[in-house]
Amino acid sequence: MKEHDGTLFDYKGLAWSLGKRSFEYFCLMWLQDFFVPKDTNTSRPLAPVHYDIWKTLENIFIDQTHDKQEYILPRGIGKSTIIDTALITFLHCYKLSIYTIVLANLEADAIEFVDKTKKALQTPYILHTFGTLVNSRNRTVNKLELELDNDTKVKAYSSQTSVRGTSYIAPNGIFRPTCVIADDYISESDILTDESKAKKYLRWQKEVEEAGDEATYRDGKLIKAGTKFIVIGTPLAPNDYIDSIKKNPEYKVFHKAVVDFDVDEYFENNEDWQEFKRILYDSKREDPLEDAKQYYYDNQAEMYYETLWEGKYECYKLAMKYFDKRIAFMQELMCTSENIGDRWFKSNITQSKEDVEAHNFTKTMLTVDTAGVKNKNKGKSDSFGFAVGSLSDNGFKYVRKAHLRKFDEFNEYVEHVVALLKEFKDITHVYVEKNTYNGLDVDDIKKRIEKDNELASRDITFINEMQRRNKDEKISTIIGDVNNGRIIFCEELVEVEFLDQVMAFCGQKFSLHDDAADTLAELANRIDQIEVIIPIKLFDRNRIGF
Repeated sequence: MKEHDGTLFDYKGLAWSLGKRSFEYFCLMWLQDFFVPKDTNTSRPLAPVHYDIWKTLENIFIDQTHDKQEYILPRGIGKSTIIDTALITFLHCYKLSIYTIVLANLEADAIEFVDKTKKALQTPYILHTFGTLVNSRNRTVNKLELELDNDTKVKAYSSQTSVRGTSYIAPNGIFRPTCVIADDYISESDILTDESKAKKYLRWQKEVEEAGDEATYRDGKLIKAGTKFIVIGTPLAPNDYIDSIKKNPEYKVFHKAVVDFDVDEYFENNEDWQEFKRILYDSKREDPLEDAKQYYYDNQAEMYYETLWEGKYECYKLAMKYFDKRIAFMQELMCTSENIGDRWFKSNITQSKEDVEAHNFTKTMLTVDTAGVKNKNKGKSDSFGFAVGSLSDNGFKYVRKAHLRKFDEFNEYVEHVVALLKEFKDITHVYVEKNTYNGLDVDDIKKRIEKDNELASRDITFINEMQRRNKDEKISTIIGDVNNGRIIFCEELVEVEFLDQVMAFCGQKFSLHDDAADTLAELANRIDQIEVIIPIKLFDRNRIGF
């Protein structure tokens, strides 16, 4: 160190040599603007989990312990920066990977990967030791490709683009991918059916893994390392792409959740967190969110729990996400899909008809989930779902009437809709699912309205659309609102069978019927979208003396 005091951080100097042997040192030295808190950045102190991740990457790329690794990590842990950006920069500074391909679900994500790598390679610390590697004049540099001046290349792909046969033609030869990184390579469309799950994983095996090379050994000595495969993500459903990789014995798995305890048992049995929940969803409070936060701060000593990254994840914010959308919380933060068959709805709030009707409603609509008539097997057939709901000026939604029905004649169904319109004179919009009758039922309902003196003068808008959205995805959007009482049910007019079917819903795959949950989801989502004209209330000037 004394002899080379002036060149410690130069190319092939002491620091360079240490960085080649320690991935952690490389990140903290040359990427310190990303990972070391300073006055010039907004970085948080790293958590132990980040150093554990770096250690596994060091095992793979420096110690050559294995070639295939999966990281199952929660949202917000910084996995794209801590793994993608850091690893690609390291590999290409030292030429440990000649050709790296990065796979993302969307092209926008693929572009971002390349852009972040380009910025990392242009930091002053990298430039000082490794020189100028990004040269857009003489090398291929665009939004999806980054060829460097040391004859290595990074290329990004979206999931819609094939990587079959991809290679890098370098000045010193043709190279197949030496490192493959798949970051959030899965989307909702990849889990809709068992076939779509299997197709995604099969494509990975047949197309992506086949793009690499096997390791070469001579007399038991490694001559050329095999292609490294890094998979990063969170599971969305049982047996999806991430889950299938996890079960593949060729891959080592690094799996962490945001907390290391049973969140269902903890939150449901903790009196302080249950009180926090009651405050948060108390419709009578002026600012329930602020009141709930204050309750947490007042009782923080009793309510605090350890998280995967202290300083990043706040206890009360995680609790809010759990109470609001448990399914998303379990998938994205607990990184599990094992409880997907559990009942989605844990609780509901009901009020008397008198209390419900006392609210000031700003919007009211009827939603109809259609089914067939004249079904031979009434027990197993689907039901028509009917729900009348209103949005109140307090921001809560009230299901004023809801039930399930089966009809022997088509006309019975039409008359039933007409009767509901007469019962609730403030209905301005009617949504009818189009898949069953292709609009013929709406035409009959409109004709029936035109002939009815009471209804003909009403301005009623019909929304008749084909239902193409995945039901599980749609119904999942209302879980938090039902559980936390933002959707309130009328005790007298929401029939027990309807509410019981909602509460029994476990996802399409595990539920005998989804009519009630589907009808309720359409009501809750569509009432936010409809627009109504609010009549102007004229002020009597005589009241102020004019």
